[in-house]
This record gives sequence, structure tokens and C-alpha cells, in this order.
Amino acid sequence: MPEHLLSRVEHCYQKAEVFFKQSFVRPEVSFKLRGQKAGVAHLTENKLRFNPQLYRENREDFLKQTVPHEVAHLIAHQLFGLRIQPHGEEWQLIMRGVYELAPNRCHSYNVQRRTVNRYIYRCSCPQGEFPFSAQRHTMVSKGRRYFCRRCKVTLSFTGEQRIE
Repeated sequence: MPEHLLSRVEHCYQKAEVFFKQSFVRPEVSFKLRGQKAGVAHLTENKLRFNPQLYRENREDFLKQTVPHEVAHLIAHQLFGLRIQPHGEEWQLIMRGVYELAPNRCHSYNVQRRTVNRYIYRCSCPQGEFPFSAQRHTMVSKGRRYFCRRCKVTLSFTGEQRIE
């Protein structure tokens, strides 16, 4: 776990404690997040998860924006409870008032999308091509049937595969 990230989490909590004049329970912090999300706050578990790849690739902005963004979710939860909107006015108050940051909902980091294998199925329609995921293709091999909504014919595997 990078020390810079942990110290930034602590710094964010200290700023919130000064601003609200109360103490907050520190969260468990994990670096076990993959995919497109930079960070996730688990409110009822008081846990933060961060994406190590996006942290490495966007370190400066990650520490400046992403960490306070996620900490603000936990602070808002501890102050206002579960019935608030995730990016509602309470969370925005914390982002603006405590951290003096724009309350942006999403990051703009360049995220590599993973390639997926598609299995091509067809019906009797002229343009009736259906790319199936591996999971759906497996369901067909176990006996599940899928039908075209237009011609009502059972979709059948062409033997073709495509990487997207």
C-alpha cells in the first residue's frame, strides 16, 4: 500500500475533523480494485478501495481528487446517514467546504478496456447477427435457447468468433 495514499486519506480525515469539530472513525483502506473505477467507498463497512493501476498512471490527480472524493462519501455517511444521495448536496458540501474541490462525480483517467471474445450467432433475418458473450455462449452449450425477436427463429452458433 503506497504511503502517499494512506497519508492523503489521513490528511483528508484531519481536515474534516477541524471543519466539523468532531472526530471520525478511520476506514480500512484497500488497494484491491480493478476496472474503470478509481475508487469506491463502502459506507456500511467503513472501507475504501482504490485502483492501483489508475493510481500509478495518474498519481498526482489521484491524490488530489480521487482520495478526497471517496473520503467525502464516508464522512457524509457518518454525518448524515444512509438516506442521502451518493453525490448529493451533503457530499458536495464536503467536497467544496472541507476540501475546496469541485464536486466532480467521475474521473477522466484514460482507462484501458479489456478485450472480450464474442461468439457470433445468427437467425434467418438478413442482418440477423448476434455477438454473444462467453457466458451466454456457455449457456447455449448447456441447452439454453435464445430466439430472434423479429423472426422467432432459434439463434444458432456460426462457428465464428470476434475479439472486441
